[in-house]
Amino acid sequence: MALKKRSSWKLTSLIAAFTITVLSDATSVYAQDTKEAPASSTGTDELKKHIIGVWGLVSYKVEDKVTGKMIDAMGSSPRGRVIFTPDGWVAFNLEGSDRQPPKTDADRAHLMQTLVAYIGRYRVEGNQWVTSVQTAWAPEWVGTEQRRTIEINGNYANVITPWRKMPNWDAGKLSRSIIRFKRVE
Repeated sequence: MALKKRSSWKLTSLIAAFTITVLSDATSVYAQDTKEAPASSTGTDELKKHIIGVWGLVSYKVEDKVTGKMIDAMGSSPRGRVIFTPDGWVAFNLEGSDRQPPKTDADRAHLMQTLVAYIGRYRVEGNQWVTSVQTAWAPEWVGTEQRRTIEINGNYANVITPWRKMPNWDAGKLSRSIIRFKRVE
């Protein structure tokens, strides 16, 4: 009973900590490529075990699909965390470098270009985690599934998103994010 209350409290804390009010107009986001990961129960079981914990953002790059150009979408020193709980919750909050408190609506809109945040239930399939998004910085993501390929090596995790159109960079072109995390706890 105490564990259930503590888990519920942790979830409530995560949701409260990562809830974001969107003060700018939403830009449409298109469904991402949902190709299934190769099935491997051994890989899935290992990933389920090793993914749990708190991961700090090390780097965040974006690749344009047409040009192959790498976009430094989050700047040279982004910050953020992704938290995976043993009971299947994920909270994802990443921010770009040098964010400052906004003074105008234009400043608030600009801040949305250097933010990615969502919370939901996750499951592991092969070498991917799939999040059923329940709340997000971009309203278009709520109710969708977000799929990420992940490779964990020691205390580092390399993550690649599918090709998709992001609401906050690369002018609505197909791109994918290439993200590196380091285990914090």
